[in-house]
Amino acid sequence: MGGLGTESLDVIPLHSLFAGLLVMRGLPSGLKEPGKFSGQHKGGGPGTARSLDKKVIDLVQLLSIKYVTKQSITKAEMVKTAMTQYGDHFPEIFQKTCECMEFVFGISVKEVEPSGHTYVLVKTLDLTYEGMPSNVQGMPSIGLLIILLVLIFMEGNHVPEEKMWDVLKRIRIFPESPDFIYGEPKKLITRELVKEGYLEYQRIPNSDPPRYELLWGPRAYKETSKMKVLKFFAKVNGSDARSFPTLYEEALRDEEEKT
Repeated sequence: MGGLGTESLDVIPLHSLFAGLLVMRGLPSGLKEPGKFSGQHKGGGPGTARSLDKKVIDLVQLLSIKYVTKQSITKAEMVKTAMTQYGDHFPEIFQKTCECMEFVFGISVKEVEPSGHTYVLVKTLDLTYEGMPSNVQGMPSIGLLIILLVLIFMEGNHVPEEKMWDVLKRIRIFPESPDFIYGEPKKLITRELVKEGYLEYQRIPNSDPPRYELLWGPRAYKETSKMKVLKFFAKVNGSDARSFPTLYEEALRDEEEKT
């Protein structure tokens, strides 16, 4: 069974889902919205696309520490610690940083005190992360799982392994190459996430030579839902879940079955 109608990986805009990962890898995303990190400034000083991306990485590292130590953070601290001489660019740096935190680590940045611009870091999509492998900073490798859950849902609830790798290669994640964010990607996806119950990895019936596919695991169904995943994807694309009618209808049926 292929993708759901026309709403498959071939036509659904995945660029917003990947932009944060590309920035974290020090790569030009080429996926920016008009007027944001557009690169119209030349050179390497404040205001250039490259220098702003560097500040995004600096701020991600600061917020990672705050998440691990369970501390809140203020706008003033962010500017003072990670954005010296870049305060005028705070809105665009902060927005891109929030995308990176959400898509790379599965962590959302939430404002809790608007008057003082105070923020806390919380988990995305109600995934618990317990038992999840972490990188050297103690951040869970959940961002990759979120991408996989989106891909699986949009491909009719199961995606062939080769198609998954075709998509991940667009953000420089390769099956046999060590990754500085996710370690050993193939082992993480086909063994560790399967062991934790987030994914299922099974042979495609009657395939010769053997081919494999990925599905949501029981833990994914327990901790999140198709509707939450669809709303998350719609949000990062600046649209509404109803913009994907076939997927939305399936997500609604899934919600009704759970009640």
